[in-house]
Amino acid sequence: MVTRTSQIPLAELVAGEQATILSFQNMREVAGRLTSLGFTPSVRVMMMQNQGRGPLLVNVRGTHVALGRREAQKIIVQRMSE
Repeated sequence: MVTRTSQIPLAELVAGEQATILSFQNMREVAGRLTSLGFTPSVRVMMMQNQGRGPLLVNVRGTHVALGRREAQKIIVQRMSE
């Protein structure tokens, strides 16, 4: 059961939170790269590590992917808290 949802940048999730990818903001130059890594709309992701600075570690489709904070700010997700 979902108790709370909100649309936020991926970079705002804390470790352990899950979300569903909604869209990319102004990312034509890297959208192809993210898509090839499995970041596509409607896919669920889980934040593994987000310590305020440096890269984020995200689990997408069963794979751990390191993302730059700038990239993660432009991936819009819908937070899922259970």
